Amino acid sequence: MKLIIDTDPGIDDAMAIAYAAAAPDIDLIGLTTIFGNTHVHQSSRNARFLLDKLGLDAPVAEGAPWAWETDGHAPSEHVHGPEGFGDITEIPQIGSNHPLAAAEYLVDQARAHKGELVVCAVGPLTNIADAMRLDSEFASNLKRLVIMGGAVFCPGNITEHAEANIYHDAKAADAVFASPPDTVLVGLDVTLKTLYETADFEALAERSVEMGRFLRDISKFYLKFYKDIGGLEGCGLHDSTAVIACTHAPMFEMVETGIRVIADGPQAGATLPDADRPAIRVCRDVDGAGVVELFTERVATLP
Repeated sequence: MKLIIDTDPGIDDAMAIAYAAAAPDIDLIGLTTIFGNTHVHQSSRNARFLLDKLGLDAPVAEGAPWAWETDGHAPSEHVHGPEGFGDITEIPQIGSNHPLAAAEYLVDQARAHKGELVVCAVGPLTNIADAMRLDSEFASNLKRLVIMGGAVFCPGNITEHAEANIYHDAKAADAVFASPPDTVLVGLDVTLKTLYETADFEALAERSVEMGRFLRDISKFYLKFYKDIGGLEGCGLHDSTAVIACTHAPMFEMVETGIRVIADGPQAGATLPDADRPAIRVCRDVDGAGVVELFTERVATLP
């Protein structure tokens, strides 16, 4: 599967990119970056650093610095740390970004791999909405869009109503769902059923000395957040679960429904079923233990 991950690395993003690098059924052809967990220039730096660490020669195309109709963004430092990787703050600048901006790169690659390319969006949907604005055929050129975002049948995580990726650009998200490609939505309805605990990180670090230890080390900050805020003994494999959904759909129970996003007000970012919108597949349940096991087995093959 030819895959581009639209990402804001981010601790769980790093885990997802590592999984994609290790998966024998994924050809990770590039990364596009977005604001979210970090500022977009940090996202790009972190993405290039991760690709270098993984030994992957793939481009990084930098995308939107903030949401539609805004002129700034406050990163999620309390969740992912000041530079996106927990307590690790010295992250080298390696290489440079692709000359095309993210939306242009997505349009270009969707044309070049028409009917083959899967885009997995694990941050705000601004780049995806921008690509749809840029090229009316972008959606039909994709094989599939898989989104980590939303909370359709459960409470949100940034507000009572909203999941963070959708909340950070609710207008762009609503535009995507108004005229979506073939889309799978992997939201909090399933990602919080894939808890990865301290013992899982330790076991991974024993098997993957370099990458596994790196993921264990950056996750300590993330695990503390989950413990302090939610009383949980692990973190959700949010972005990794979305990447796994790209290739392992039978692990998920899905329902078909259109989705509308509330753009403003106290319920901003809420993802609501809407029968008048084009139907997408929304994940409602998952083999959580299977996802955890698959993530470990694949990432453990990395050096």
